[in-house]
Amino acid sequence: MRRRLYFVLPDVGSAETIEKELLLAKVDDPHIHFLAKDGINLRGLHIANLLQRSDLLHGLGMGLVVGGITGAAVGLAMSFYPQLGDLIGLGGILVMSVFCAMVGAWVSGMIAVSLPNSRLRRFQPAIDRGEILLMIDVPMRRVKEIRELIMSHHPEVKAKGQEAQIPAFP
Repeated sequence: MRRRLYFVLPDVGSAETIEKELLLAKVDDPHIHFLAKDGINLRGLHIANLLQRSDLLHGLGMGLVVGGITGAAVGLAMSFYPQLGDLIGLGGILVMSVFCAMVGAWVSGMIAVSLPNSRLRRFQPAIDRGEILLMIDVPMRRVKEIRELIMSHHPEVKAKGQEAQIPAFP
């Protein structure tokens, strides 16, 4: 299980130096993510991907749940009508629930892909000031080591905590 560590960096130079130190400390490149406001050239740094920048995962999950509940409620309501109820049955309610869950996930995902990640909302003022957000996904046993590595070599960096549960695939 991994933890996501957050740091706010003052500039691209610090970000490049820290990335090199993390790579030397055997933190894999896919586990290092940088996020900056539009217009800041992060050069060769590993930029946060769409799943990390947007609220896509949250939107998909919410759409799936709300769509499934809505589909089940509509299917259940339709089953109370005499002619329709006999035709639909429990299988129809299940099909309606699954179909509405898929449509809900698709629609909310399309909306959420354009929204900033709600987990990163607290960092938005720093990003707007031109600072760079660093997110590092490290195994639990290395959290203290990586935090101390960064903070001991870079007093200009602000540690902004950690997240206990990170999505499995972004």
